[in-house]
Amino acid sequence: MDYKLLGKTGIKVSELCLGTMTFGTDWNFGSDKEESKRIFDAFCNAGGNFFDTANIYTTGTSEKYLGEFMQSERDNLVIASKYSLTESNKINLSGNSRKNMTQSIEGSLKRLGTDYIDLY
Repeated sequence: MDYKLLGKTGIKVSELCLGTMTFGTDWNFGSDKEESKRIFDAFCNAGGNFFDTANIYTTGTSEKYLGEFMQSERDNLVIASKYSLTESNKINLSGNSRKNMTQSIEGSLKRLGTDYIDLY
């Protein structure tokens, strides 16, 4: 696996980023926990270190699984997440408002079991 600099951050990421939108079956498709773990392990064993998720992916299950899988290697992995998507019809829990961002990041950090996200 080759690595590239992520913009001007100095962070080196694998040339491929594993999207984890289908970690979980909450949307009636996707990978169960065991299959998600196999995908995660295969990507890491191939040299991958860059993962993409979002607060809404499989109703949070994507972040929960990724958080569990990455714990022993957290310092070696680069996690990207996003927040403006929502399933809620509550006006302040969607879009790019500061309130939504703050609530979303707090939830993502909790589900991921980490105290930082590398790219938000």
